[in-house]
Amino acid sequence: MNRLLLAGLMSCAVSAQALAALPVGTVAPEFKAQASLAGHEFTYTLASALQKGPVVVYFYPGAFTGGCNIQAHTFAQDMDKFHSAGATVIGVSLDKIQTLNAFSSDPQYCAGKLPVASDADGSIAKSYELKIGSGPAGMKDTRGVELDHKFAERTTFIVTKDGKIAATVGGVSPADNVAKSLTIVQDIAAGKPLI
Repeated sequence: MNRLLLAGLMSCAVSAQALAALPVGTVAPEFKAQASLAGHEFTYTLASALQKGPVVVYFYPGAFTGGCNIQAHTFAQDMDKFHSAGATVIGVSLDKIQTLNAFSSDPQYCAGKLPVASDADGSIAKSYELKIGSGPAGMKDTRGVELDHKFAERTTFIVTKDGKIAATVGGVSPADNVAKSLTIVQDIAAGKPLI
């Protein structure tokens, strides 16, 4: 039963999530966080990433959970396409950094290609006006480890080099979230207007 509840929670973000998030045109809140790439910890700052180009900041409920596993795997598979469009990607969840060290290096998910940042107290998610909720007591991840943190809703922000939110992606499947985000950064790179 817990696995069914977990799958539903992780794959179906709140349908009204785009209404809860910061709107397009808003300056994206700057943040600094412990992050991991290929199991190696580093300090991530949005300001530094924006110096290189647009940044896809994607919030997800939790590492090693159904929908988030799919989303991380899809981002990792498409990372070269994001880089070709001049964009970088950072995943953000309320997981502890120790969990993210394992997730970022897992060949089935982040595969050493996708950096993920720890927002353990939820302050980054709150600054982006995302809803944070709790799952049922005793809920476990796909490894069988009990989840001991809250969950931010699955929402992706595409932030342009000037620090403004150009688009928000939410209310779609994890794989569609990645596909829509990639289309947006490719449109930005091509100079196409965002609709």
